[in-house]
Amino acid sequence: MYHTRLQVICNPDFSEILMAEVSEAGFDTFMETEKGFEAYVEQDKFDKSLLAHIQAKYTHRVNPLLFFQDKIQKQNWNEEWEKNLQPIVVDDRCLVRAEFHKVEKKYPYEIIITPKMSFGTGHHQTTYLMLKNQMEMNFQEKRVMDAGCGTAILSIMASKRGAKAIEAFDIDEWSVINGKENIANNHCNNINIHQGKLNDMKFYGKFQVILANINKNVLLEEMQQYSNRMETGGELLLSGFYTQDIDDLKKEAGNHKLTETHRDERENWASLRLVKNT
Repeated sequence: MYHTRLQVICNPDFSEILMAEVSEAGFDTFMETEKGFEAYVEQDKFDKSLLAHIQAKYTHRVNPLLFFQDKIQKQNWNEEWEKNLQPIVVDDRCLVRAEFHKVEKKYPYEIIITPKMSFGTGHHQTTYLMLKNQMEMNFQEKRVMDAGCGTAILSIMASKRGAKAIEAFDIDEWSVINGKENIANNHCNNINIHQGKLNDMKFYGKFQVILANINKNVLLEEMQQYSNRMETGGELLLSGFYTQDIDDLKKEAGNHKLTETHRDERENWASLRLVKNT
């Protein structure tokens, strides 16, 4: 059996949103690359006109943006990915590993992530930054929202840090399925995970902590909603953007009563912690 492979070269800021769009055209397996990502589907079982529409839609918004298609033999994608998947240690305090990894050393926190290629394994700099910052934050008995949760790795850390309840969501069905598996594997019974966008979520009450590791454009677009859904004095932890984007995000955050309390950087990627003022 053959698969259609779509190779997408794009600005990393747009990888996630483009993967979500491409999934609507029928592609069901994704793998991030240094220059963007690859998407796979059984040969020709995708909506060609929708894929062309997606490419045209983002041509003038994403630079660079290139789509290449070819035909390859079917493989066990997880098996191929697992060959190169290594455990990650965050700040010498948190081990992120797959179930098949042998534990060589104990750490204060250990998170098991099944490698199903959803975003968020600790390998990307932004996920690393989010986990590092979470270990410095107070989650005890707090209500948390995880926007664009991917593998649910940030929700799992929040649970291990003592959060009372976590509401997580992602637009991608495969992320929600993977997230549920990871939540179960880490024995976290206080995480609810949903499929949909922030606008779709009808959560009761406000949150004391919001986590959002997405991309600059989505963060800017949703900043007001984050603020509206937070209690006064609540914390917002952001990543998914470059260091040169910090000023733009701070400016938009300031428009919605959000003030920077801490920033962190790793290989040109950045994170911001903000607090909601009265």
